[in-house]
Amino acid sequence: MSAARDRLHAGGLVALGIAGFVTILTEALPAGLLPQIGADLRVGEALAGQWVSAYALGSLAAAIPLTNATRHWRRRPLLLTAMLGFALANGVTAVTDSFAFSLAARFVGGVSAGLLWALLAGYAVHLAPERLAGRAMAIAMAGTPVALSIGIPAGTMLGHWAGWRIAFATLSAIAIALAGWMRVRLPDVPGEEAVDRPSLRQVFALPGIRAVLLLTLCFVLAHNILYTYIVPLLARAGLVDQADRVLFIFGCAGLVSISVTGALIDRHLGLMTAVALLLFIGAAALLGVSTTPLAIYAAGFAWGLGFGGAATLFQTASARAAGPAFDVAQAMIVTAWNLAIAGGALLGGTLLDQFGATSLPWVACMLLVMASTNRPTSCRDALPA
Repeated sequence: MSAARDRLHAGGLVALGIAGFVTILTEALPAGLLPQIGADLRVGEALAGQWVSAYALGSLAAAIPLTNATRHWRRRPLLLTAMLGFALANGVTAVTDSFAFSLAARFVGGVSAGLLWALLAGYAVHLAPERLAGRAMAIAMAGTPVALSIGIPAGTMLGHWAGWRIAFATLSAIAIALAGWMRVRLPDVPGEEAVDRPSLRQVFALPGIRAVLLLTLCFVLAHNILYTYIVPLLARAGLVDQADRVLFIFGCAGLVSISVTGALIDRHLGLMTAVALLLFIGAAALLGVSTTPLAIYAAGFAWGLGFGGAATLFQTASARAAGPAFDVAQAMIVTAWNLAIAGGALLGGTLLDQFGATSLPWVACMLLVMASTNRPTSCRDALPA
């Protein structure tokens, strides 16, 4: 599929968006079901939260090596492999009684996610004309806010009603069905040409790449400190039974954010990145200073507005900086993203055990302020206004 087309390949981009939906849902669903998972597998909530870490570590370990090894492969077979990996990981998770074995299954799911996310942005670019590359990536990334706004609350409610195992079995079935649809409806695209492919070291040295990686790391680390432990955080405000509603508000704001991002990203990438940071800082600070229901819901909405378009913003910045080597640059973004996910679960669990949920928003604030302080100078080349 050539990028010289005059229009977006909507069907293919929607398929990519649903693949992202499955990825995010597989990653984040444990956040709403930690008490049930922990009780069933006989571990504490902080240890159950390491399901998120195991998933992230799989992505972290796989994204760059797999992307580098398969740069010349055609894209659709790789995506199908990733979807079947999700089916296997979620299926095993749904039936095992061993916490250790469940961690291994989560790691396999993370490997699949690392491969998929490294491919997603580049695949989207091939399904759109160059002038609409940012919009195409926004559509392909729309699965993230949909998963957070609809998928996670629905999965959480399903887990509470029918059991968390049914929720993960359902995810496995969705992955199998999507793989079948992709095989029939998603156009295949070629991999990179073997001639003059830059090395990993050369891509890492490109102007702007390291700055975007640092920004991604700080932003996503702050997000996962809060999101992974959203239930104990809401317990401070007596809103544990409203976790699904808070996540719904967060996700709806994310849908608004991704819509605005798709419309404006090709012209205002730098400005939108600054706004996203400011919204997230304000949300984290509000979670730190107030436990009233109104403040919690307002913080959730602002947080969603800041976070919803973040993946598209960072991957677009990375693609602009990397040029033809965007697949490798995306793998680096995926690595930084998942390092932050794993770090968020680990750091958040430690903070929760040692200092309580009150500490989580303030550590997130510090990370976001650090990212915001460095952004105007270090990210200027990669994030043009």
